[in-house]
Amino acid sequence: MDKRLGVYICHCGGNISDYVDVEKVREAIENDGCVLMSKTTQFACSDSNQKEMVLDIQEQNLSGIVVASCSPKLHLNTFRQVSERADLNKYNYVHANIREQASWAHSDDKKGATEKTILLVKAAIAKARLAESLTPNKIMAINAVAVIGGGVAGLKAAISLSDKNTQVVLIEREPFIGGRVGQWGEMFTTNQTGNELISSLYAQLVTRKNVQIYTNSEVVSYSGSIGDFSLKIETTPRYISQDCDAKELQKAMDVCPVVVPDPFTFGITNRKAIYGFAASQYPKQATIDDAACTHCGACEKVSKNIDLSLQKEMVELHVGSVLMATGFDPYTPENGEFGYAENESVITLPQFKKLIDNSESKLIYKGKEIKNIAYIYCVGSRQGDEGNSYCSRYCCTSTIHSAIIAKKKFKNIHNFHFNRGIRTYGKQEVLYAESLKLGDLYLQATDDSPAEVYSENGRTWVKVNDILTESKEMQVEVDLVVLVTGMVPRSDKKVSTLFKLPKGRDRFLNEIHMKLRPVETAIDGITIAGTCQSPKNVAESVNSSLSAATKAFSYISKGELETEPIVVEIDAVKCTWCNECSTACPFDAITQGLDGDRKIAVVNTTVCKGCGMCTPVCPTDAIDLVTFSSKEIMNMIDALTEQI
Repeated sequence: MDKRLGVYICHCGGNISDYVDVEKVREAIENDGCVLMSKTTQFACSDSNQKEMVLDIQEQNLSGIVVASCSPKLHLNTFRQVSERADLNKYNYVHANIREQASWAHSDDKKGATEKTILLVKAAIAKARLAESLTPNKIMAINAVAVIGGGVAGLKAAISLSDKNTQVVLIEREPFIGGRVGQWGEMFTTNQTGNELISSLYAQLVTRKNVQIYTNSEVVSYSGSIGDFSLKIETTPRYISQDCDAKELQKAMDVCPVVVPDPFTFGITNRKAIYGFAASQYPKQATIDDAACTHCGACEKVSKNIDLSLQKEMVELHVGSVLMATGFDPYTPENGEFGYAENESVITLPQFKKLIDNSESKLIYKGKEIKNIAYIYCVGSRQGDEGNSYCSRYCCTSTIHSAIIAKKKFKNIHNFHFNRGIRTYGKQEVLYAESLKLGDLYLQATDDSPAEVYSENGRTWVKVNDILTESKEMQVEVDLVVLVTGMVPRSDKKVSTLFKLPKGRDRFLNEIHMKLRPVETAIDGITIAGTCQSPKNVAESVNSSLSAATKAFSYISKGELETEPIVVEIDAVKCTWCNECSTACPFDAITQGLDGDRKIAVVNTTVCKGCGMCTPVCPTDAIDLVTFSSKEIMNMIDALTEQI
């Protein structure tokens, strides 16, 4: 039966109609043989127009619709739902993007934009003419979520999921829960300490029967897809029994010959390869750093509760969804960058915060009392095309907060802030005002002429051309230089690489759409939260983790999942199994199978994303993508090459 199509051309409130003659477009396609009706509309996505579309489909007995409007990223699902409300199979709806691909791309050429729009709509009609009703694939979902990362975002997500009566597996690579927040003392703007926050979250989580916590563990392989992921977790032993008391542990630490910089204090103090736990670290069980330990056996000789012969264990888990909350790393300056690693008076902001936390009545560093402190902002952020061009957002506020604490905690502290524009947004502006009242001085540099750190006769100086005083050169002798370092993605990318998660230009994990799908990834069933996605403060990380937990739960809550039927199909007769398609597939959805005695390609439809990467590499043309078959594509090409 011939298709009975309805076509809707959107003004988009002027975004399209200001640059495209939408009425001319309607006239150009209204006499197409299968177009039963054609309309223009101010806003195709509006509630009133959606209701009108439902009535049109029902009253005109339409068998398909075409909507020519903005990007399908925004409203593909909107119009699919309209189709379903009118009892029309949603895959008989075809979208034409005439905003991004025509009106915005050719805003200086209305005639050309209109002609291109006509061709785009005709191509969509050609595709809709061949569209078929499809049935989504259905799979059963396991009521369990794996949360990877035990920082504040991971903990909040795990608690939220636990509250929804979902089985939760929390996987932390480090020996202790707490992440970066566990390393901080007093935090802005609540003045709550990292220890207080992490202790509260861990206390809520550890007693829950539907939560499993794996520390010293990481995911080393995975298979499956949304609804049923199979994860293999490798757990490194602590080598120390819970029965080891403080005295016994101290003896073992005393004889341990290995001394390394302590990552918990960002290297301003050292620890042994065998070590205990800080107040904010959980579980309360000592451990041995497997990477640093030489397995000399000295600790075993003084403690019966240490066993270095223990081996790594492998655990296999099945979950319906995965939530990534793997956190960030503080930027590490290059050697010589603002004197870093060359001048012993230069440290980073994380080190400075630990120095404040660890100091009592006087601020002492390298045996020297600190009075004058220079803070150099945007180290590792806003670096232009040569480095990290993004703003890390939390650094300005964190620095000002730390400077205020230093001034209140210690006597005769003088703070000099060498910045490129302060970004204490929202309520954090109050801290900036307090800093000014306390007498802190702010000197502002331009992007292409930052502050300079130099040494002279054993004294450290910072100078800048201050734009707040008409670019006068200002220089200050200081006892300590604090480099305000931003956030960068984790240096260990094994987990994100394993799951093949896409990254943005900033190298953080990328969401599908920052507004419409802010915690979803291109891999169905995997969500992202916290600072693995972008620089965030604690409150923002918590908000994103709650959003990710809700989305992860929505995948598995109904027990049965629908997945897109837009997948590739293999023609078993044409296929000769050359392995080209399997190599090209970025999702490992194609494997070798058998058709009788013949080797052929087989598609896992629950894993296939319908990206089409495999179709052009097939030498025998044995692969077609559902709704984008060779016949449909050729029909669209024919429509696009018509003369107007």
